[in-house]
Amino acid sequence: MPASAIEACGWWALLFTPNAAVLDEALLLDVQSTERLWGGRAALRRLLLEHAPSPPMPDESADARRRWAEGPTALQALALLRLKQSGEPRPSQIPQGLPMHTLTALKPHLSTLNNLGCRTVGDVRALPRMGVARRLGAECLSALDQLWGERACPLSWLELPEHFDLELELPYIAASSADLLHAAEHLLTALQGWLRARHLGVLRLRMRWRHDLRRLDGVDLAPWGEMELRTALPLQDLVHLQRLLAEHMAHERLAAPVNRLMLTTLEIEPLRQTTENLLPKAGNESSGEPWHQFVERVSARLGEECLRVPQRQADHRPEHMQTWQSASHAMRQGMRRKTEMEADPRAALWPAWLLPEPQQLATRQHRPCLHGQTLSLKAGPERLESGWWEAEDALPKEGSVGPQATPGSSRRDYFVAHSAASGWVWIFRETSTLDWYLHGFYG
Repeated sequence: MPASAIEACGWWALLFTPNAAVLDEALLLDVQSTERLWGGRAALRRLLLEHAPSPPMPDESADARRRWAEGPTALQALALLRLKQSGEPRPSQIPQGLPMHTLTALKPHLSTLNNLGCRTVGDVRALPRMGVARRLGAECLSALDQLWGERACPLSWLELPEHFDLELELPYIAASSADLLHAAEHLLTALQGWLRARHLGVLRLRMRWRHDLRRLDGVDLAPWGEMELRTALPLQDLVHLQRLLAEHMAHERLAAPVNRLMLTTLEIEPLRQTTENLLPKAGNESSGEPWHQFVERVSARLGEECLRVPQRQADHRPEHMQTWQSASHAMRQGMRRKTEMEADPRAALWPAWLLPEPQQLATRQHRPCLHGQTLSLKAGPERLESGWWEAEDALPKEGSVGPQATPGSSRRDYFVAHSAASGWVWIFRETSTLDWYLHGFYG
């Protein structure tokens, strides 16, 4: 496993003990000071084995017990882990019976020690210390003392970085989005451990992948490809991040095979801790998918504009009083600034159904007609004069999707009208041209 991947596992282990360090190819946990808090060593061991992150290497065993060893000292635990990984039997006497190759400091001197008749670390320790120091170096004596616990093993304990920016060299060449997704799961697990340890939630993150080729079919390729993931609420939930990533990767076509992957947080926030309910859940109370997660997942699958929600606007023009926005965009904006607008009391006389575009009416003796009948004006006029500040070629409002209302100044007199053929309708007269238009229907 790469050193960066081992260190990322260490961030997760910091949930259980503050003393975690990378020792050669292994992650070392010192649990003497915390095992009591977790209900004893057996309970802590069970927790660690059940929740251990899966290895990024596909050829490594998914069974955490095969990647687990314990010992009274750091070097004994590492030696026992190496024995288990190599499939060798556990010696009856520890540490005297440990093979010499399980101690890192003795590996460069294995041939010399074999010529001296040594087979175990106990045989090496039985040699005269002055002779061992002269022929093998003081490091070997120091390692033997650390193995027996007679000298402290110098370790560099892990600390959480301020920012999450983790790069992983893939153990295989990822040729498809599915391969890339499998490798990204390890980075997401490391991200979850970092977020939990710092009590943060992620709002926006970026995943980058490095192409293994610089040129393909005569076309120069960019060294890196990338995508961004956004959530409306600060999030630690690994399941939702995996779903979002899978939906986005399903639309992604890799320009070339990938050999490296990088995950970076772009926007994070402190996560508000919620209090669990002491009462049991009711029988009809189900723990379904939260609404915002459903919107983000469906929007990632079908596109940002597939789910739309209306947004109220501070505008007197009826066709500008609301715009349509993508649901995911509206949620992200709504979480940052919630604007409360009071309802206009005149809205009681406004219809609920507006035409997409006002429809010009014919007139008879200067009176509006609809379906061949003259409309009778029942209420009004209500003058609306607005939009004088807006250019006729103004750009659509930020985040708006779908058909847009015509921008520009409006000067109208609105009336509630009725006829036997048309029912109750909402019409207006342009004050500049005196033309009549149909704008809405009442139910």
